[in-house]
Amino acid sequence: MGKVEKRLSELGIELAPPKQPVANYLGCKRSGELLYVAARVSTQRGEVGTDLDRDAAKHAARETIILLLSIIRAEIGNLDLVESVERMQGFVRSAPTFTEQPYVIDGASELLIEVFGESGRHARTATGAAQLPSGAAVQIDMTLRLNAGA
Repeated sequence: MGKVEKRLSELGIELAPPKQPVANYLGCKRSGELLYVAARVSTQRGEVGTDLDRDAAKHAARETIILLLSIIRAEIGNLDLVESVERMQGFVRSAPTFTEQPYVIDGASELLIEVFGESGRHARTATGAAQLPSGAAVQIDMTLRLNAGA
């Protein structure tokens, strides 16, 4: 068991096999040392600020990162090959008056730092959206840097 898998186990997180993309796209695309990870939506549905409060949405963002980690592991075989999380984009299905998108996406950012340490710190976007696929509360995608020898 690698270092990252051990850390996930310590956090009580088990990565399930990833679901296949729902349309005509790849789960990941590699370009040199960069791995572009396609967006996934949360299993939590609803509008944040109306149907869900910010804490429930923050938890949905954390769970969405777990879905992405399973896709990444399936693609590269070993999460220890991740050198750093470079960038993350987070979208929050928001009520017109909801303005705490950064707090919601912190659920994802905080888990990445818990799992990868300082290598999990990243640049990011946290944006509100009127609608997300399948009525999801959160949608996240990432760009990772893999170890040069990976």
